[in-house]
Amino acid sequence: MEGTNVNPRGAVFQPELIELMQSVLEDATATLPESKRTSAIKAEMASNILAGAAKGERNPVVLKMRALLTVVDVSHYSHDISPERRAV
Repeated sequence: MEGTNVNPRGAVFQPELIELMQSVLEDATATLPESKRTSAIKAEMASNILAGAAKGERNPVVLKMRALLTVVDVSHYSHDISPERRAV
């Protein structure tokens, strides 16, 4: 996914932006089916939100889309794995 190589470490976010990012993550997570609400997926979603914010993105709709693209990427990848290699 484009832009995921941004490293937000060392970035300083204002409290209002932190609240916005948290709200976006909660909103995006709430749209997922229960089976997709894993800590690993939430961590990836948060990482993409942080990367977008570190690049200056402040639009909550865009940040939510970045977060949800994580799930699409993860889901797509899992279909590329042969049935023999998939975890049961």
